[in-house]
Amino acid sequence: MKTVFTTGEAAKICKVSQQTIIRCFDSGALKGFRVPGSKFRRIPRDLLFKFMRDNGIPTDALESGKRKALVVDDDEELVELISDALQSDGRFEVRTTNNGFDAGMLVREYHPDVIVLDVMLPDINGKEVCQRIRSDSALNDVRILCISGMVEEDKIADLKASGANEFLQKPFEIDKLVDLMCKLVDMEPVVVAGAGARR
Repeated sequence: MKTVFTTGEAAKICKVSQQTIIRCFDSGALKGFRVPGSKFRRIPRDLLFKFMRDNGIPTDALESGKRKALVVDDDEELVELISDALQSDGRFEVRTTNNGFDAGMLVREYHPDVIVLDVMLPDINGKEVCQRIRSDSALNDVRILCISGMVEEDKIADLKASGANEFLQKPFEIDKLVDLMCKLVDMEPVVVAGAGARR
């Protein structure tokens, strides 16, 4: 578990901009220290926790230290496979749903760090889900990874224009999906021993 955070990491945990964290640090509202011989600011875990509590920021992201993932796909086997891979990775808290309507509700209530979104859902297409998420400024920090068996380049470009951060073609290696998710939330990919053998 991390004990010291950069301003960028603290901003992600608090779901505010890095500039806000830097301002709070420089004004003394958020305590921490500077790395000797540099301008880098560092915030110890206990001081970040106190700052979050004092300012009414939910501390669950700091307490669990896990990134929140939401998996949306109507293929229940695939959802289970992705969930298992993320849980064995150990750094993700996972919620799942198999339709776009529930996904829309969950995004607001759960505020995931990253969404794995099937483009072809039974009730709504992924492009529309992306547009709805991107129309809510409170969800600006949510990363969206679209997955689909479709191949048309223009459709992929369309999805990215609608707010998807990445696209992964089905079928895919689960390890590759987890690596992409880690990249989207600025985490180092971890190679889980034996993870490749489960597929």
